[in-house]
Amino acid sequence: MTPSPIRVLLVDDQALIRTGFALILSTARGEPVIEVVGEAEDGIEAIDLIGRLAADDCAPHVVLMDVRMPRMNGIDATRTIVQQQPDIKVLVLTTFDLDEYAAQAIEAGASGFLLKDARAAELTAAVRAVADGDVVMAPSVTRRLITKMRGLPAAHEMSAPGQPDEVRAEPAAPGSAHTAVHPTETDPAAAAAHGQETAKLATLTDREREVFDLIAEGLSNAEIGGRLFLSESTVKTHVGRVLTKLALRDRVHAVILAYETGVR
Repeated sequence: MTPSPIRVLLVDDQALIRTGFALILSTARGEPVIEVVGEAEDGIEAIDLIGRLAADDCAPHVVLMDVRMPRMNGIDATRTIVQQQPDIKVLVLTTFDLDEYAAQAIEAGASGFLLKDARAAELTAAVRAVADGDVVMAPSVTRRLITKMRGLPAAHEMSAPGQPDEVRAEPAAPGSAHTAVHPTETDPAAAAAHGQETAKLATLTDREREVFDLIAEGLSNAEIGGRLFLSESTVKTHVGRVLTKLALRDRVHAVILAYETGVR
């Protein structure tokens, strides 16, 4: 049986970009077919269009969302869409080293990120992966996200040009050992939250914990199946149970939880 088309909504304030993405997606080879069901130039228009499409039982499966737009930006639009239509996946478009909103969009409910200069094959693969429940995150965005989630300074803030990070640390007092202090050791609220998140992980079975650890590595369902010698359908079942037990919306938030609890 031929799989149903993946319905996609394009949201970007630049008509030329929307036209280019629409052409790439609508002519992409492979299954399932990708069908562009609408275009919007800002978040307000996107939310209105999704409502009308949903009323006709044609709501998009994936929204390809720009971040910087007039009237309503992609972060606020993502938050509203996810709240109103939780089954819709949002794939956020970001610009290398220019977009500072990655972590905010994740917190708003985005299911992944894609650089605007991605190749055509990467774009179509990303849309299909997100529609299938996987996560797509550009490596550069992932690094910024992890830094943001950990509350660490960016690399350029940790050391001066040409100066190694090690010399930035405060020297230990004579005769004493220099020990790094984790934020949770000095912040009772952070320690309590960390304990709650860690307790959630204890509810997972051994197999579910294996799957969670591999999700944290950024592996797809197929890759997890290959690593654990499981069928892809079995992996999907385990992933669903992991997300349910941990009260996580999607795999992106599983990655965040992994870093917050020290798994990664």
